[in-house]
Amino acid sequence: MEITGQKTFFSPDLQAEIKNRFYYVDHDHLGRKRLFFENSGGSFRLKKAVEARAELEKIPDCPERVHDTAMMLRQVKADGIRDIMEVIFGAKSGSLVSELTASQVMFQITRAIVENAPGTNVVTTSIEHPSAFDSARFYAERTGKELRVAVANPVTGGVNSSEILRHIDRDTCLLSVMSASNISGAILDVKEIAAGAREINPDIFIISDAVQHMPHGVLDVEESGLDGATFAPYKAFGVRGCGFGYISDRVARMPHHKLLAKPEAEWELGTFPHPNFAAISAVVDYVCWLGERFIESNDRRTLFVEGIERIHLHEHSLLIHMMEGTSAVPGLRHIPGVKVYLDSPDTVDRDLISAIGISGLDFTQAAAEYYKRGVTVFERVNTSLYSKRIVESLGLAGAIRVSPLHCHDASDIETFLEVTAAIAAGHHKGSNP
Repeated sequence: MEITGQKTFFSPDLQAEIKNRFYYVDHDHLGRKRLFFENSGGSFRLKKAVEARAELEKIPDCPERVHDTAMMLRQVKADGIRDIMEVIFGAKSGSLVSELTASQVMFQITRAIVENAPGTNVVTTSIEHPSAFDSARFYAERTGKELRVAVANPVTGGVNSSEILRHIDRDTCLLSVMSASNISGAILDVKEIAAGAREINPDIFIISDAVQHMPHGVLDVEESGLDGATFAPYKAFGVRGCGFGYISDRVARMPHHKLLAKPEAEWELGTFPHPNFAAISAVVDYVCWLGERFIESNDRRTLFVEGIERIHLHEHSLLIHMMEGTSAVPGLRHIPGVKVYLDSPDTVDRDLISAIGISGLDFTQAAAEYYKRGVTVFERVNTSLYSKRIVESLGLAGAIRVSPLHCHDASDIETFLEVTAAIAAGHHKGSNP
């Protein structure tokens, strides 16, 4: 699908139908009108996903039995695993890793590779989420391997492919590189990076934290050349309490925690909860439903890819609208007292996230000013253990992270811009944020 600098929004009728499929898009749980522009911290919940999990949570039966209820539960699980592996990840082989959180999944995958793959060094980037960066560092130190860190590009908010590849050699056992930044929205070309890495070291293992990118862009782990990838349903229209990961066959066979009688490539430790699989299948149903609005197909992966690409196209339009605005409502780039950080002109290679500052306000104060005006955003600052390394590597002390979702429309963006202009006008002292 061709993505251009032109705005292409969902039709008003489709946009209204999309909004109606989620909880609390225009009002919070107390009924207060608000704009929730903090979806990177946890996205809007799809009603069907919440309902699917709640319905199955009522059932006490063990799925490891032979009666009809048990068989139904096993089918829910099988459908969910297929939706995760084949439809979301695009995997035709490999194994599933499931934990309470995507961070736990990342630690499990990183440990298996670093402890068992030959090599003397591990490569990652300075903008990784702590689950990826800390697991790489922890197991590198534990095994006596060198940790090499590719530095961020403070202009784009990403990491240049060449910067990553210069750290890789024949002795690199693992490359851990995120799919997109949760601060700038910059999308990394994982396929290009993986291909370049394997030209240097054909045996290297490559994994990607796709938690930020999965709700906004298509994942294809095999086409991208990945040995592992993770995502978190609660940031992708789903529910909390579960994180999922793909691992290639060669990672799946590495030593890992498992019941000894289980198959070599089995990573399920205990019984994965069937309500969580029902919830993720509901998410896939929704994205496929969206895909069906634009193409005809009987293939679930094809419809899912179309749905995600349409989400990206709409969100790309929202991002342009947020940056440039209109003649009546100036965009973030044109509001006095507002600084857009990491403002790459190529919005095609960004998810729907913006990092900004407002002159005369620190980032925590600015987030509070937004909240008082009915807008929820979040400050990522260098006093936070989750943010310090990342924002400082981007040359910042912090930023206000603005993260709408495809549930929003152009009028929501314009309301946000009007609120931003009002805050900036009340605090702008003529200096840069």
